[in-house]
Amino acid sequence: MTRRLILWLTGAATAFWLIAAGLGVSVMHDEFGEIFDGSLQETAERLVPLIVDEMDRRQGNASSRHDETDDAGEEYLVYQVRNAAGELLFRSHDAPAEPFDVPLKRGFFTGDTYRFFTASSPGDTIFVQVADALANRSEALNEGSLALFLPVLVLIPVSVLLIRQIVRRTLAPVDDLRTAIEEKDGGNMAPVPSDMLPRELRPIARSVNHLLTRLQSAFDAEREFTANSAHELRTPIAGALAQTQMLIAELDGPGKRRAQQIEVSLINLRHTAEKLLQLARAEAGIGGDTESVDLARVLELVVTDFKRGAPEPERLRLHREAGASLKGNYSEDAFAIVLRNLIENALLHGRREEPVDIYLETESVVRIVNGAALLSRDEMATIRQRFGRGSTVAVGSGLGLSIAERLLQQMNIGFEVLSPATGRADGFEVVLRFKGAAA
Repeated sequence: MTRRLILWLTGAATAFWLIAAGLGVSVMHDEFGEIFDGSLQETAERLVPLIVDEMDRRQGNASSRHDETDDAGEEYLVYQVRNAAGELLFRSHDAPAEPFDVPLKRGFFTGDTYRFFTASSPGDTIFVQVADALANRSEALNEGSLALFLPVLVLIPVSVLLIRQIVRRTLAPVDDLRTAIEEKDGGNMAPVPSDMLPRELRPIARSVNHLLTRLQSAFDAEREFTANSAHELRTPIAGALAQTQMLIAELDGPGKRRAQQIEVSLINLRHTAEKLLQLARAEAGIGGDTESVDLARVLELVVTDFKRGAPEPERLRLHREAGASLKGNYSEDAFAIVLRNLIENALLHGRREEPVDIYLETESVVRIVNGAALLSRDEMATIRQRFGRGSTVAVGSGLGLSIAERLLQQMNIGFEVLSPATGRADGFEVVLRFKGAAA
């Protein structure tokens, strides 16, 4: 919008200047013509009595023709004196030697190279024809036109810079409003500041703030419902699971197999309820914190906890480079949720015969690598969506990566998923880059 506005204003201003200059040239052409014609007529009429007196004084001269050929410098106006028969009596030194091809009639006449005015003596016996070269008039008009158009060529670039500066300063509140609106998401629903905005933009800011208030209320209701639902489901699910496990111990035959299927469904339901509770906490914005912590210690605790509860603890391997640490203003709770989701995904969806390697590097980078088939670009996009699952038969809710990514955004930690893994032809890798951590 700014660029188009600058171009349109510059084009309009340039067009107006050119039109004004063109009108000025047109007016100047007419005025110059009047001025030159007035000078031409006045000169001719003033010459007539002088020449008649001169002719009377020369009555006794044997020659009736006299040429004024003394070189007195270049003349702007030239003249010829002719009798009623058209004969040339005498002329100015720059005038042609042959009579002008102009009728012996009082008034103006325009030829190919001159503009003429003919004046006559009483009785029309003597005719004085004064000529003004058309080249002189063209030269004056060209110089005047150049004086009008040259400033336009200078003013155009200056006007572009001036208009650009004015437009940008005028539209700066629009950019501020746009930036403020762009920053709004599920974790930032603060009202858009409107006190410093121009009067024309304040209704937009008020409308956006009303919308943000309604969205915040909707998000709060959704989070509260999700958290309450997940929390309230824990107790009945745990009770149902305990009763089912007791029933399995008491039953034999087909009934026991059906009870075991119920147990699996209840375990999956409990897992989904836990993920929904984590999602609600992530949406509530628990990732921000101002206290400096060492997340390397949290990483070791989470890995140790997984090893204690895993049937194959040797499958999970932690590699920490010498001197590597992750100190910064982070939330330990949020980072623990992120790690649990990422490690759980690696254990569930990775190849069972291959280990899950966790690398803590000195460049404040954490990498989690597991063996897996190569994923396509569409599958990579799918698994990052909420409830998105790739081509896997493992149990899961499809929320792990979305919960981790949401919390990492709040913690300002870079998040990247790769397939194939670094240095491999297959596999899956998650990379966490801590921008503000101190190694």
